[in-house]
Amino acid sequence: MRQLTAIIEREDDTYVALCPELDIASQGPTVEAARTNLIEALELFFESADPTEIARRLHSEVFVTRVEVEVG
Repeated sequence: MRQLTAIIEREDDTYVALCPELDIASQGPTVEAARTNLIEALELFFESADPTEIARRLHSEVFVTRVEVEVG
């Protein structure tokens, strides 16, 4: 088992889920569906990718934070 980050955002009528550690994304009609589809995509990646591809794509440090910027 490995813990990864999932960032989910709404785009029009769908939700897009992104795993920034591997730059893999999926989508679904609900937040939960997008999350579930992302898990499936990640599991398929780990099943099919060779260890060198996993090592090349895997970012070991990902920081998710919010920033405040002045607008106008």
